[in-house]
Amino acid sequence: MSFNNEYNNIKSLLSPTLEALDREILSNFEDQLNLKEYIKAPSKHIRPVLAFLYLKALGKEITPEQIKLQAVIELAHNASLIHDDVIDECEIRRTQVSLNKREGNHLAVIGGDFILSYALEKLAELKSTELLGIFSNTLKLMCKGEINQQKNKYKIPTLEEYIQKNYQKTGALFEASVKSSLYLAGIKDKNSEFAGNFGIAFQIRDDILNITKKRTDSDIENGIYTAAVIYSGDPKDPYSGIEKAKSLLNNYTGKVKEEIEKLPESKYKQALTGLVEILNNE
Repeated sequence: MSFNNEYNNIKSLLSPTLEALDREILSNFEDQLNLKEYIKAPSKHIRPVLAFLYLKALGKEITPEQIKLQAVIELAHNASLIHDDVIDECEIRRTQVSLNKREGNHLAVIGGDFILSYALEKLAELKSTELLGIFSNTLKLMCKGEINQQKNKYKIPTLEEYIQKNYQKTGALFEASVKSSLYLAGIKDKNSEFAGNFGIAFQIRDDILNITKKRTDSDIENGIYTAAVIYSGDPKDPYSGIEKAKSLLNNYTGKVKEEIEKLPESKYKQALTGLVEILNNE
């Protein structure tokens, strides 16, 4: 079964919660630049799904505050995608014309900032300096990851540099999603590192698909060299490094499953395991 089919089955466990999340994301949203249509475009919501499943596996209920918190994460993610599209000159996002293509780069940057302002507004409603600290540090890491990626284009990074960039650009927001939800639930004996590793695996998978699916907006053509190129040593021959890249992906999914195995048996634990395993699906 494909990634999307398996993922939709997993999401069905959280249908009412995810519907509430969609409502919260757009609540009190003063639309500018037709941003609502951008935000309403089909989205995986994979960060909230990971956090919600983990909380449910720990026996916790999903409160309105938890839903508001994950709306913050999703709004920040949407803002980052708009900024990424400007940087990468993308023309399509979620099957729609990208904001930068529709409105131009200048307004797209402001549009991303506008969405981020709503994330900050919702975060303020939770009245927690701890959550603010987690969120601000995560944004800083995401920016550092993008800066380093842009400054090192057309250079083959070390594997350590690649993993660090993946954590900063992708893993950090996954980890923030779970770390902040644990804090809000008052859970102090569980760590969120597994979520960062899940995010790294998620990015490795996307990097592999960028090559094997021959996407038109190719990372390699844009001078962004990922795991397959690191292993092959040649940007012109990434395919010889694909199998080692897949092994790297398996290594990180294995780390995540080790943490999930510590959870008590439940349908939510099974869903978390399934969520990790489908990272190997196309």
